[in-house]
Amino acid sequence: MKWTTKDIDVYLQAKEYVDTAVIPLIPISWKDEVKSTVAMGEFITILSNEVERQFKGRIILFPAFTYMKSEELLSSKERLANWTSEMKESGMKHFIFITSDSNWKVVEQVLQGSLIWLPTLPLEYVEEKYKQSMLQDQMKQLISVFMNIWQ
Repeated sequence: MKWTTKDIDVYLQAKEYVDTAVIPLIPISWKDEVKSTVAMGEFITILSNEVERQFKGRIILFPAFTYMKSEELLSSKERLANWTSEMKESGMKHFIFITSDSNWKVVEQVLQGSLIWLPTLPLEYVEEKYKQSMLQDQMKQLISVFMNIWQ
């Protein structure tokens, strides 16, 4: 389910079946690395939407957690912890963070959930039919990751 009123109406009727929050972690930068940072966000957004489509009814895809690339990682981690704490208090059991920013690997052990780090695939030059194939290959791997998290 997505962060839309229509999907949240469905969630409110079936809370007991939806136990996983998927939160894309997307950096923002307006400095030298702007294009690669945008590519990260674009890739993670597309992939997160595909995850939501595959697992609709089991997960909620939350809006992206965005942060400035120049922000202290510990500050970002604390803000993210506030998000997960509130969701946990409301009954969410599993938290899955999806990112292409390898900096999150440094704090992975203290996150209140599972971190999935994927290198950015350069989608801007790829034809649409090949994009779908690449995303399906990624999804095959992610399905088993999600299943392991839920066990």
